[in-house]
Amino acid sequence: MNTANLQLEGLLTAIASINALLVDSGVVSRSDMQQALERAQQGVNGEARGLSEANRKAMLFPIRLLLLANEDSGPGKSRTFAEYAEAVGKSS
Repeated sequence: MNTANLQLEGLLTAIASINALLVDSGVVSRSDMQQALERAQQGVNGEARGLSEANRKAMLFPIRLLLLANEDSGPGKSRTFAEYAEAVGKSS
């Protein structure tokens, strides 16, 4: 696997963990986190007009992964990166 892919996997895992901590600590609500990620998704969709479908999906992948992680956050609900990646792939 490409080293950059592993770095991105680690980064997304860390961001998902930080997002869960922010929600669990009451800094932001799960709903607010969802809305922020959905705004990011809408921004990518708006900016990606000149991109191929594959490139647009590539840009959306990390946002969709974080949306799933936000939905799953809570005791005993975490999945591995591979499980999230598979779920994102099936939902696209």
